[in-house]
Amino acid sequence: MGFVVLDTDVVSRMHKRTLPPALTSKLVGSSPSVTFVTAAELEAWMVLRSWGARRQADLHQWLDRVPRLGYDEEVSRVWGHLSAAAVRRGRTRPANDMWNAACCLVEDIPLATLNVKDYRDFADHHGLRLITTD
Repeated sequence: MGFVVLDTDVVSRMHKRTLPPALTSKLVGSSPSVTFVTAAELEAWMVLRSWGARRQADLHQWLDRVPRLGYDEEVSRVWGHLSAAAVRRGRTRPANDMWNAACCLVEDIPLATLNVKDYRDFADHHGLRLITTD
C-alpha cells in the first residue's frame, strides 16, 4: 500500500492496543509515518499525562523508527491556502489539523484518522485522502 500518515489519535490508540479492528485491517501492509505535529502532540501528551520513563521510551523508540514529515516552504504555502479557504467557507479548522493535512497533501500520502470530522473539509475541498473506519 505504501506510506500512510497516522494521526495522533491513531498512534495513541495503537500504543494502547485499542485501535478499532476496522481501521487496523485497512492499515495492514502499509508503512506508517507521522508529521512533525503528531510527534509534538505525542510529546505533550506524555508530559501532561505524567507517563513513566519506560512508557515514554517505548513511544520514543517507535517514533524513531517511523518517517516523519516535516515543515518546509511548500507545506507552509499549502497550510496558508487551507486556512484561507476554510475561513472563506466559514469553517475555520484547528491549526494542527491543517498542518497535518498540508503535510499529507504536499507528499500525496493518505491520512489515517479516527477524527473524520476534523479532516472532512480537507478531503471534500482539497483532495486529502483519508483512511477511516468507514
